Amino acid sequence: MSSHPAVAPAPGTSRAGRDLPVAVAVGVALLIAVAASLFLRKELFGVVAVVAVGAGLWELANAFARRGVGIPVAPLIVGDVGILVSAYVAGMEALFVAFVLTVGGIVVWRVLDGSGPRAVRDATAGVFAAAYLPLMAGFVMLLLAEEDGALRVALFILLCVANDTGGYVVGVLIGRHPLAPSVSPKKTWEGLLGSVVLACVIGVLGIHFMFDGDPALGALLGVATVAVATLGDLGESMIKRDLELKDMGTLLPGHGGVLDRIDSMLLAAPVVFLLLHTLQPVVS
Repeated sequence: MSSHPAVAPAPGTSRAGRDLPVAVAVGVALLIAVAASLFLRKELFGVVAVVAVGAGLWELANAFARRGVGIPVAPLIVGDVGILVSAYVAGMEALFVAFVLTVGGIVVWRVLDGSGPRAVRDATAGVFAAAYLPLMAGFVMLLLAEEDGALRVALFILLCVANDTGGYVVGVLIGRHPLAPSVSPKKTWEGLLGSVVLACVIGVLGIHFMFDGDPALGALLGVATVAVATLGDLGESMIKRDLELKDMGTLLPGHGGVLDRIDSMLLAAPVVFLLLHTLQPVVS
């Protein structure tokens, strides 16, 4: 235990260190914007996804620059558009072809700027960024491309929101036992349980009302989403800790950067896609 006295949070600031009213307002505005793009015209959501991934790439490049690593941003932005559009228009094979072409573009772009160990380091970081952001986000576009894609993406987003909300509320109220204190001190086992419970509830209700499917699939989706989303969140926390950053950016008041909001979604996307795709007879 620390010998220092506890410092009371500033008015309007939660135990998690966020300006709660601002965070809630921004979160609600984002959900409204995403819902509007999904159900007015699916392609609008695709534009939102491309912009969000592009913002995340920009934040990641700025963060890595703190350690002298120069991620090739231009080919990554082109790859962002190419990977997401290819996934939506032509499916999984096109997704991976576009990813391979992006990797090639990153390597060539960096080599043209000079070779040697630094070029290898920069190109490797660029390939990581391409796999971490546009490749993972491509699975959201695969969900969107389905005939009932808007509903599938809506369920995916609700599961991720349930993971964040359940973990935040329960962690703030009764969280006592750190989950990974060396990586993310504010995450607790109690918060993880809150995430599982709320995500399972959302999964069961979503599968039932959206697809008239088996509640067991909804519970499986809830548990799987929390498992991979937590790994994604902890992974980004490790990167931020290594870079000595609290947030990846400041684009979203009360939340940090765009990447701070989509980190857990990125790893959850392929898992939710594969579960729904594999168990399609259950939800069709």
